[in-house]
Amino acid sequence: MFLVMAPILLVIGYFIGSIPFGLLLTKFFAKQDIRKIGSGNIGTTNVLRTGSKKLAIATLILDAGKGAILILLLIDINANDPAVPHYFGNLMALVIGLGAVIGHCFPIWLKFKGGKGVATSLGVLLAAVPYAGLAAFAAWIIAAAIFRISSLAALIAATIAPIVTLLIYGQEAAMICAFITLLVFVRHKENIGRIVAGTEPKIGGKKDVIQTK
Repeated sequence: MFLVMAPILLVIGYFIGSIPFGLLLTKFFAKQDIRKIGSGNIGTTNVLRTGSKKLAIATLILDAGKGAILILLLIDINANDPAVPHYFGNLMALVIGLGAVIGHCFPIWLKFKGGKGVATSLGVLLAAVPYAGLAAFAAWIIAAAIFRISSLAALIAATIAPIVTLLIYGQEAAMICAFITLLVFVRHKENIGRIVAGTEPKIGGKKDVIQTK
């Protein structure tokens, strides 16, 4: 059943995840095209560059909720279906979440140029594997406090997630979670270059940007 449902859930998650909330919100409320501002990405960071904290917060919540809402609906449906083992329900939740992260990072509507997947990944983790999601969130806070580099904190959090998933939820769930981590790293390749070079902006610095796209 899992092998049959997984591709369907992945596609559903992808199309929901590819809804560009940052672009839609800034176009409707700020009358700006987020793709022509700053980095050109559609996530919270670039929305913040419009000068509207309210739009940035709204983008963060909606991007995090894209995968989480789908997962919570799926969990609710499975909870009422005795034919679906909890084990498969957990894996299917992660698959639909993975689809949402892929959709956010590479949205078909925007020629596959999307955000960095941090907010959407966190929403997916908290909904599908909550202990791993909480561990990742805690890791982000601690790393951000120590290093004062938001993107580095995001990468550390993304690394922690599949490890905790493996310990608590099993190997198969951890493998899916690892794909999400890989996506986050791929979308942060420029940030990684700046971190290595020592030029990545720090939290609270003049060029600070919160990396939650």
